[in-house]
Amino acid sequence: MAMLQFFIAVDVTVVNVALPSIGADFGVDGHTLTWVVVGYTITGGGLLMLGGRLGDVLGRRHVLLLGTALFGAASLLAGLAPSFAVLVAARLLQGAGEAIALPAAMAVIVLLFPEGPRRSRALSVWAAVASCGLVLGFVVSGVITELLGWRWIFLASVPFILVVLVAAVFLVPGERPPGRAPLDLPGSLLLIAAPLLFTLGVVEAGATDGALPWLPPLALGGAVAAGILFVKIERRSRNPLVPLRFFRNRPRVLANTATALLSAALSTSFLLFTYYLQDRLGAGPLEAGLTMLPLAVSLIAASVLVPRLLGRWGARVCVLAGIGFTVLAMTAIALIASLGAAGWALVPAMVLIAAGMGFGIVGLQYVAVTGVTEADAGIASGIQRAADQLGGSTGVTLYVGLGFAPTLDTFDPFLVSSCLAVVGLAAAGAVAGRIAVPSAVRE
Repeated sequence: MAMLQFFIAVDVTVVNVALPSIGADFGVDGHTLTWVVVGYTITGGGLLMLGGRLGDVLGRRHVLLLGTALFGAASLLAGLAPSFAVLVAARLLQGAGEAIALPAAMAVIVLLFPEGPRRSRALSVWAAVASCGLVLGFVVSGVITELLGWRWIFLASVPFILVVLVAAVFLVPGERPPGRAPLDLPGSLLLIAAPLLFTLGVVEAGATDGALPWLPPLALGGAVAAGILFVKIERRSRNPLVPLRFFRNRPRVLANTATALLSAALSTSFLLFTYYLQDRLGAGPLEAGLTMLPLAVSLIAASVLVPRLLGRWGARVCVLAGIGFTVLAMTAIALIASLGAAGWALVPAMVLIAAGMGFGIVGLQYVAVTGVTEADAGIASGIQRAADQLGGSTGVTLYVGLGFAPTLDTFDPFLVSSCLAVVGLAAAGAVAGRIAVPSAVRE
């Protein structure tokens, strides 16, 4: 299960350093390349809660094998993709595989290890492996792209996914499906359709050829319609993805809103680092990956430090500090790009981004699951993960898509993207400032 978690986490960040090479091979510009990043996170975030429900209908072992096989097949397709459109389709399928496999894998761990120290150790390994995968994705991407080519960032995981499949057959016990709870398929499809149509509208709005001038407004209108229809279906559904009672808990709603806004800026920063190092400074993939090593080290340090400070400072202080660190990082990126500074000048911004992720996201996760019970723990966790992933994909679409759009080529794209991210972070700070965790829960 940890091996599966590792490679799924790696795939979230491994494409960042390889994007310029992918763009050069397929003749795709920067703002269109955002599809390679957001395609994975949109389907992953949109199907995450449905994936958790599938385990109740089909059984966790069957769903685990199904999701893992889909993720492995999609990785193979991405590595062999003959065109950019096929690569994007493969990334969408990878996200679907992640959403189906991960909830089942986590449920397997929870049920195999009894409550107490053994389960705590198992879940600690699970979380640590995920963090290492996200961090190593930056460095591994540069090394593999430089030495073997970008296709191997996808192909390298296929043999390990096969190992997971074989091991799961022999090691994960089978079980009878515990129930036949109805699935909210319309809600799941609309939760994917809305951000996908939004991405299509923003990307096409930035194109200069004007071949399909009607497509951007149609796609953006469709995104709004899908969002409205999603709310209506959730209100009427007997088993909704997002139960209405969730919105009665004000701290959780505020925490998830702030999570989406903060993740939008954090995901944008990763791409800006890559684009600046390779497109602006001409660094190779290996050099870019090694230059981003301070980001990886800082993320590990933050993951160790923040849990200790969370109990001392409180969740709201940590969240506001994380948002403030991220604002400083985006400001530094804009300044460095304007001055045309060397790659090492990005190191302070990388450290600030790591602090922003460590303090902000961890604090918001704490608030998002505060006071949960057995009845709503899964819902609260699923919504928090979906807010993180969908917020990140929407931010990349909006900030990077507009910043690097050919129609705005008179402005520095790094400056535009950073300014848009700062506006979003200001909104995140306003939302986070209203979070109030009950004193009884804090104790």
